[in-house]
Amino acid sequence: MTPPVPADDPHQEGGFETLCTHYGEHRLAHGGGATPPIYQTSTFVYPDAEAFEGRDDPKTPYYVYTRRSNPTTTILEAKLARLEGGSWARSFASGMGAITAALNLCLKSGAHVVVVSDCYHPTRRYLSEYLSRFDVRVTFVPGTDPADFIAALRDETRVLYLESPTSGRFDVLELAPLVAAARARGIATILDNSWSTPYFQRPLESGLDLVVHSATKFISGHSDTLGGIVVGRDETLRARLCDEAEMLGASIDPFAAWLLIRGLRTLPLRMEQHQRSGLAIARLLAQHPRVQRVYHPGLETYAQHAVAQRQMRGYSGLFSFALHEQTREATNRFINRLRVFSIGCSWGGHESLVVGGRSADLFAENVNEPEWIIRLHAGLEATQDLVADVRQALED
Repeated sequence: MTPPVPADDPHQEGGFETLCTHYGEHRLAHGGGATPPIYQTSTFVYPDAEAFEGRDDPKTPYYVYTRRSNPTTTILEAKLARLEGGSWARSFASGMGAITAALNLCLKSGAHVVVVSDCYHPTRRYLSEYLSRFDVRVTFVPGTDPADFIAALRDETRVLYLESPTSGRFDVLELAPLVAAARARGIATILDNSWSTPYFQRPLESGLDLVVHSATKFISGHSDTLGGIVVGRDETLRARLCDEAEMLGASIDPFAAWLLIRGLRTLPLRMEQHQRSGLAIARLLAQHPRVQRVYHPGLETYAQHAVAQRQMRGYSGLFSFALHEQTREATNRFINRLRVFSIGCSWGGHESLVVGGRSADLFAENVNEPEWIIRLHAGLEATQDLVADVRQALED
């Protein structure tokens, strides 16, 4: 396979913004195009039979088949590996493709997984419903106390699966003691970094084994493509993950990879705007008499704010809150009064979105105190427009 970054690439170093724009592209190798080409091909041809016989040699300058790798997806993977501080990355057709592949490569029948309870709902379903058919057992741990996660580890535990911040109440987990405990027991650690992106958090620097992303969200940023990423440093895991991806066929297509490369060019600017609007709205809500609590790790009053400050350099625009009036009618009344926010279940794109419901249904089934929660995604509209929209929706 062609090396992700040629040795004479002049853009191997630089700030985050510079790497997003230039890293791994080597434009003169592609005819000088300012934007890399889309290699929209399923297969690749060889100059002679001898070259084809050596197609599995990692040093070969030729690709084989896009299910295995493709020049466009190689650029995407090189960029994300560099941005996350990893040595390699593998792209997938969706976020769940990446999550399930990362879990599968670390598990076998009879294994046990410890998972943060407030995780992405499809991840929860995969662990608790799908993998149970293969005798994989799961313990969901509520809360944020590292001691609770460590106490849940068993001799047969093979994976500690984390999100920080989590998907429903945006809890921040203290990663260092969890990584240390898992490493001492030979347990693989995986963290979903979709909420923060590598712009705000780089979990591999805390010792995590694998980082996964739903690239559909902030990495894409345009609500127009699906994608997933797994990033790591261990070469053994890389080889096993490549086999996993090739066998299951969940590889990303070249055009989707190209769209994600496009999204990365504006990622730093977009994340700053998401953060700006999200914090402004969260602070309005935190002071409003109709609001009971706000789940945003960037608020100084949030329980894990100090941990967030140590582990992260910023916050995205996705968070949730609860009204004092804990009823379906009050929740729906607020949502239906919004004018700039659209009702939709995804997030990370340019548009502001809102969903609401019982936390036990919307996020994790075994939350200790189910409540009516409203989740907001602050998009790229003017901050003052979003704040005004939330303010008017709170008025009777």
